[in-house]
Amino acid sequence: MLAPLVILIGYVFGSIPSGLWIVRYLHHLDIREYGSKNIGATNVFRTVGVKTAVLVLICDMLKGIIPLALADHLAASPVIVAFTALAALLGHNYSLFLGFKGGKGVATGLGLFLYLLPLGAAVGFGVWLITVLITRYVSLGSILGAICAATTGFILGYPLPYALFGLLACAFVILRHKANIGRLLNGTESKIKPGSSSDNTK
Repeated sequence: MLAPLVILIGYVFGSIPSGLWIVRYLHHLDIREYGSKNIGATNVFRTVGVKTAVLVLICDMLKGIIPLALADHLAASPVIVAFTALAALLGHNYSLFLGFKGGKGVATGLGLFLYLLPLGAAVGFGVWLITVLITRYVSLGSILGAICAATTGFILGYPLPYALFGLLACAFVILRHKANIGRLLNGTESKIKPGSSSDNTK
């Protein structure tokens, strides 16, 4: 019974809509009515500013880290921890608090990678940051960062369940950015700019 319980806890933690609740509490706004209508940190950044966006980013990352630490402590099994990570990612993408809708999994995925594949997370974040600084496309940075982070899981010899999770997480990030990929290919993807609600990226 322990494994299903910690996996369920992972899903519930992942489902917490940090961006929605934090922006509603601090700014009395429904973030889903602005910009890309996404509850993630990027849409929060361009809608209400960097301070709230950083808070949302940290909370979204903790949604992944906390249940993994709990699963690791209670189960001490890489397989169960990896399934808990997947549940947390699914919770963020398909939140039980939002009618099984949600974000694109980047920030929560970063928290999961930090716990399971820390060097992969560092590589992925570095690629994301460089890409965004050069191109100002958050979506492109997220996709490239996810691919690089997932690849390092196999290259650096992490436990196979963790490396496989990284691969699945990467696939989820790419899938959730399908519309962004289309806009990148046809040249209509918007670039990140604080204080603007016209951006279409996450």
